[in-house]
Amino acid sequence: MAATVARREPRRRLTWRPDAPRVGIHLAVAGGLMRAGRRARQIGATALQIFADNPTAWRRRPEPPPDAAQFVAYCRAEGIAPVAVHASYLINLAGGAEPLASQSVAGLAHELQRAPAYGASLVNVHIGSHRGEGPSAGIRRVATAVATVLGDAPSGVRLVLENSAGGGGMLGASLEELAAILDACGAAGAAVDRLAFCLDTAHLWGAGYDLADPDGAVRVLDRFAELIGLDRLALIHLNDSRSALGSRGDRHEHLGAGRIGPHGLGALMRDPRLPGVTTLVLETPGTDQGYDAVNLRRSWLLHRGATELSTLPAGAFGMRRRAAQRRGVEPADQREADDPAEAAEP
Repeated sequence: MAATVARREPRRRLTWRPDAPRVGIHLAVAGGLMRAGRRARQIGATALQIFADNPTAWRRRPEPPPDAAQFVAYCRAEGIAPVAVHASYLINLAGGAEPLASQSVAGLAHELQRAPAYGASLVNVHIGSHRGEGPSAGIRRVATAVATVLGDAPSGVRLVLENSAGGGGMLGASLEELAAILDACGAAGAAVDRLAFCLDTAHLWGAGYDLADPDGAVRVLDRFAELIGLDRLALIHLNDSRSALGSRGDRHEHLGAGRIGPHGLGALMRDPRLPGVTTLVLETPGTDQGYDAVNLRRSWLLHRGATELSTLPAGAFGMRRRAAQRRGVEPADQREADDPAEAAEP
């Protein structure tokens, strides 16, 4: 059966209101950085997230792609900012087993060092799994790793730690645990002025935060502000979810078409505290079938106050992430979830 392709979006570019936060999407760079940059502009994204290299391999390319400088200039000229790099899925900052622990620190350090070549001011990474050794041991390892990588990181790049849904010993499922990680990083001597966090809505949902209720969504931001401070909320990965609330699962869905729904996601998008502080990045399915444009427009509608979104065709559902298909089997410390980004070219 042929893959379902989204209907062509109107050619009129999205015009975001002045009170809107920066809204972007994760796009693949398999066809070149410039292709991703131009696609972001075409579909109305004002920010962008990419992989700087293969997200499922340790080996890194020796130099940035040939079009890196052109990409940086293009994004600057078109106002696509910030650019975020999503670090390799293999990195596990919380595990102590070698050689993975050393490879994780070295791999994250490389991502931070290389970020300026892509014009990236943010490097987002999964915190990782304590692998059965307990949260306290895992948090101590995270703090040591963060102190190490930030010690040599470029001054204009922030490290962004992403929350988890909590399966498989993954740290950061609760806001309280994220706050504990921040405290531990400070105690370990990390340059915490360059440490920030990402809240993935599908992960929050899997961890038991009821974002379907607009009041519940706002309470999450209230609690984050109380424990950590919204100035450290650099990213929100805006995704709906196929998983059940509190299931520890993480399966991303098109905006407004999953179990979270448009009410809570819209409340997050319209929260007046986010513009100028937090960038929203979509990691929704079907990027290679044109659903990047569909989901960007759905986010635009949510920000403008929509509480109902159009019904998507049956073929839009059940799409898998291309990176997960390439990998085949996920590492043991990542089995709570599918890949958090589509990683497929439009």
